[in-house]
Amino acid sequence: MMTRIPILKLRDCLIVSIQWELDDQTAIAFQEDLLAKLHTTAARGVVLDLTPIDFIDSFIAKVLGDVISMSGLMGAKVVITGIQPAVAITLIELGIRLENVVTALDLENGLEKLERELED
Repeated sequence: MMTRIPILKLRDCLIVSIQWELDDQTAIAFQEDLLAKLHTTAARGVVLDLTPIDFIDSFIAKVLGDVISMSGLMGAKVVITGIQPAVAITLIELGIRLENVVTALDLENGLEKLERELED
């Protein structure tokens, strides 16, 4: 049985905290789950917490980049929190562009930044 990543709704935002290294199947399921949740809840923002993740491979990096882009296409602002150095290096080296994405050091700061983004 595949483990699913919990997606929590807080006001008009979705909060996702990835707590373990992702395999390809879990990453694809996460992408589908998040987009479905954005559609059904009409959430205006997503905080994606990557704090525990200290390594991603090229496929997972692409899926994360796609999730961020797709969320934007669905009208949601995205804040990524807790990016570890190795993850940042991998994303840049693979050419994953995180345009129009706000970053924060931790989940609390990320929620504050998202609330400010949504006020504008």
